[in-house]
Amino acid sequence: MKVYILFSFLLLAVICSSSVDAQAKFGRLCSSHSRNIIRGCDRHGCGHYGAKRGKGKHMGLDIACADGDTVYAPFDVKLNGRSRPYGNNNAIDNGINLSGKGLCFKLFYVQPDRTTGTVKKGQRIGRMLPMQRVYRGITSHVHVQMCNRSNPTKYF
Repeated sequence: MKVYILFSFLLLAVICSSSVDAQAKFGRLCSSHSRNIIRGCDRHGCGHYGAKRGKGKHMGLDIACADGDTVYAPFDVKLNGRSRPYGNNNAIDNGINLSGKGLCFKLFYVQPDRTTGTVKKGQRIGRMLPMQRVYRGITSHVHVQMCNRSNPTKYF
């Protein structure tokens, strides 16, 4: 009986761990940086997950990126449609839903080249929008948000 219980726990552990690829690490997102750099703090706030945002908290991770940069696929991904962070049609109200390596996530402040299909790691998926037009003086960035709003930091 103890062997069956032990086997059940081991099987459950294997099933749970296989849902997200253990190697799910984001590759380079922006052309102006050779590696992903988490946005620090500026007068508009901080870029880490959970940073204070008014009465709420920041539900994503900001990766520094220059306005107009090419934005790359962080790994092989499926494009799952457009995502609008604000819904107000301002200059940066655009983004894309993606999935790959067992993850579902969104990239905000990106003008996607297309919103369906697949893209290989390192291929262009779009262009960083003009964040300085909306938030003058902010560190321009791509906002990475998991579909379930969990903390994406461990993938960087």
